[in-house]
Amino acid sequence: QVQLVESGGGLVQSGGSLRLSCVGSGFTFSIYAMSWYRQAPGKERELVASISIGGSTNYADSVKGRFTISRDNAKKTVYLQMNSLRPEDTAVYYCTREHRVWGQGTQVTVSS
Repeated sequence: QVQLVESGGGLVQSGGSLRLSCVGSGFTFSIYAMSWYRQAPGKERELVASISIGGSTNYADSVKGRFTISRDNAKKTVYLQMNSLRPEDTAVYYCTREHRVWGQGTQVTVSS
């Protein structure tokens, strides 16, 4: 069964940090690009960051310099390190395997 499971969300104060993890199972993790998306209440889901098979990364302008995406193929895990968090980063964060497989999401709430 192909599955993605996110973890690491929570409540943090503005300026704080969180690290999200997404573990894949049921497929060969290393041959897929992976991405993190987020969806805030009343807003559309938006791309946060993506990482290619070779490790190339891409970020939304709103998170550049604050968030870092990385992957550990041996652990079948993609990470999102989030620093200098802001209230506007509050959302449910999802990981996806090339937009065809999605995790259940993890809530990130940043208080001001």
